Amino acid sequence: MTYDAIVIGGGAAGLFCAIIAGRRGKRVLVVEHNNQPGRKILISGGGRCNFTNLQTSAENFVSENPHFAKSALAAYTPQDFVEFVRDHRIEFYEKKLGQLFCRESARSIVEMLLLECDRAKVTVQTNCSVASVERDGAGFGIETNLGRFETKKLVIATGGLSFPKVGATDFGYRIARQFGLKIVPTRPALVPLAVAGNSGFSKLAGVAVDAAVSIGKTRFRENILFTHHGLSGPAILQISNYWKRGTPVTIDLLPDLNALELLQDSPNPNQLLANVLAAVLPKRVAEMSAARWNKPLAQLNPKERSAIADSLNRWSVDFERTEGYHRAEVTAGGVSTSELSSKTLEARNVPGLFFIGEVVDVTGWLGGYNFQWAWSSGFACGQAV
Repeated sequence: MTYDAIVIGGGAAGLFCAIIAGRRGKRVLVVEHNNQPGRKILISGGGRCNFTNLQTSAENFVSENPHFAKSALAAYTPQDFVEFVRDHRIEFYEKKLGQLFCRESARSIVEMLLLECDRAKVTVQTNCSVASVERDGAGFGIETNLGRFETKKLVIATGGLSFPKVGATDFGYRIARQFGLKIVPTRPALVPLAVAGNSGFSKLAGVAVDAAVSIGKTRFRENILFTHHGLSGPAILQISNYWKRGTPVTIDLLPDLNALELLQDSPNPNQLLANVLAAVLPKRVAEMSAARWNKPLAQLNPKERSAIADSLNRWSVDFERTEGYHRAEVTAGGVSTSELSSKTLEARNVPGLFFIGEVVDVTGWLGGYNFQWAWSSGFACGQAV
């Protein structure tokens, strides 16, 4: 029951770390409290797993220390993982903007990881819940429902709070606090945003619009999707990484057009505003945007035209909340990077204790970046344990 390294958490980061350590001849145990490893992998990317992004750099991550991820990302790159996937003859394709997906099923990624664990003589123990962790001499003692395990090196790869339905818990943060590590406050990320009260958004539920969404200088150009509670869609999920309550989000519903010029240069000034906008926006969105001023363009005074243009190119939305961890792709915040080595992910003041993957305060954009952080941080740790 004694190992060179124990990894708590059988997700992407944990399994990959175990593989790398096992290949180095280390005796490794992966402890997973679910009845199967990789459950979050299986539901990712609509079941096809957006397993990396070819354009990954540290600029694609949110953290209190934006430079922290550079070392691990440089040591194990998207191209490295692509070669790993190719070696297993898993077919994949680039959807857009460097996003790589399995052509068939996310299950092939989990099967690949488990096969490599087997080859590296890694023991993967499912249905194993950890009751406590303690210092035991130069190593650690772990009490579980399956007995006590001891190890020289302990890796926490338990993920964040997102998707509690697949077993997400705060275990990793509790262990960090137990050993005196600072936690950056956690929050749902890559998550739909909701507005207060009866906003009228529910009348547009299901309508998507190509838009540019921004907070300050941070801007994303992708679809937004109206929901019963507010907005979702790729652009909203992206900006949610930067959103805090009380911070308005600016939305450009016509990112390729100057709305004021559209109103001034219309060849038919007798057209109703809603009809003019319906030529460039989905009908229901056009009607919503025109509701306050729905009269012929010729009857709009300069002040009204300017207000309409602002509502289209600079629509400011005050969201009240996110839709919570059950709708969030990932968790922002986590174990502070100031507590960890950027090269090995080892806790600076607790030798032998490592934190990798989502439990760390490194949160990627939508599009495969968080998986790449799992592989890269897992690799860095697997080389060190």
